[in-house]
Amino acid sequence: MRNLLTFLGLIVILASCDKKSKIEKEVEEIPVNMQVHRFDKAFFEASPETMQDLRYEYPFFFPDSSNAPYIERLKDPLWRDVYTEVDKKYSDFSGERQKIEDLFRHIKYYFPQAKTPVVYTVVGTMDHGNKVLFAKDTLIVSLELYLGKNHKFYTGEFPEYIRQNFEQSQILPDIVSAWSQYKIRPPDNTFLGQMLYFGKQLYLKDLFLPNEAGADKIGYLPGQYAWCEENEGYIWSYFIESKVLYDTDQKLFERFLAQAPFSKFYLEIDNESPGRVGQYIGWQIVKSYMENNEVALADMLKTDARTIFEKSKYKPKK
Repeated sequence: MRNLLTFLGLIVILASCDKKSKIEKEVEEIPVNMQVHRFDKAFFEASPETMQDLRYEYPFFFPDSSNAPYIERLKDPLWRDVYTEVDKKYSDFSGERQKIEDLFRHIKYYFPQAKTPVVYTVVGTMDHGNKVLFAKDTLIVSLELYLGKNHKFYTGEFPEYIRQNFEQSQILPDIVSAWSQYKIRPPDNTFLGQMLYFGKQLYLKDLFLPNEAGADKIGYLPGQYAWCEENEGYIWSYFIESKVLYDTDQKLFERFLAQAPFSKFYLEIDNESPGRVGQYIGWQIVKSYMENNEVALADMLKTDARTIFEKSKYKPKK
């Protein structure tokens, strides 16, 4: 009997691998020819005399009518230092370009009508809330926020829970987050609705970034991700017993969904927990829904939170 179970288990694993391999082979055949413009290089290697030419080439990066603020930025020693560090790490962007192209092959596999964006790399203003911007067919990546969490520019300027995501490995997950905003139904104002909004976003990362670690998809350190896996049952029990699923108190967003050093159960466990545990639970509910229902991906993204939850048959792993 044991040998039979082992044999059946191997069949299931092999079948799963064959299915995955089939999808990946089809993804590889999807043509993606991506244009990447290094505006960061173009800007900081320009001169005051050539600024007007740069303005004609990239008009959307020059909202002010005068060139004076841009020339001032060009000459600023601090920002030149930032560019030097960016250029040191990303002088050759070809590897990242290949990864972004592969990401959009996956996106086109699931959404054939999706357009391949034109990518612009920039040195922005350290706005960690807008590391990646996506609009229509334009993708802007602020490289000054992907130099590594312990870079000298970040220590003392950003708390650890923010700068832990200033890693190169977060470029692709951040792109998916930015892209998905145009595909996912806006959440209602309930805690469940907001949880499942992020859950849908993370589920897309599962599909578009199949080789990325779960911790990278949600922006956790490995230990934080492991904590959520080990305490999933406890987190869920707390939400159920506290009757917060359909609560509209926006403090719940701050406690369990927003970036934070830890989640706020108001218990001793707080100091052990990572922030955003509600996003993790929303992710598991969406996964359970897709596993237990025959539904198209695009339809799921438009489905309301209550329907997804009630049909998910979600049960925490532990």
